[in-house]
Amino acid sequence: VQLQASGGGLVQSGGSLRLSCAGSGFPLDYYAVGWFRQAPGKKREGVSCISSVDGSTYYADAVKGRFTISTDRAKKTVYLQMNSLKPEDTAVYYCAYPCQNGLQPDYWGQGTQVTVSS
Repeated sequence: VQLQASGGGLVQSGGSLRLSCAGSGFPLDYYAVGWFRQAPGKKREGVSCISSVDGSTYYADAVKGRFTISTDRAKKTVYLQMNSLKPEDTAVYYCAYPCQNGLQPDYWGQGTQVTVSS
């Protein structure tokens, strides 16, 4: 499995960014891919997850109502639309597979930096 994350950058508070995670080599025809983030000096945390089977999603409380995860099954790509960004959203964002409740993913993308200035 390979995951290629992209789309990070520098944005002002209140702005928007869209992250992409292009996946390949999934062992099955369906997948559950998640986004995680790690800020300097903090533990990595789960942000959002989506299943390609039924489109079910998960969001961390900190991003509910501001972030939207989606997937293009034909492209096996997962997107994270981030709106109303806050300085506390600043982190390196990683996509990972599989996204399973309570379990660590086995495969990780390379990470993309998101910086939100106040």
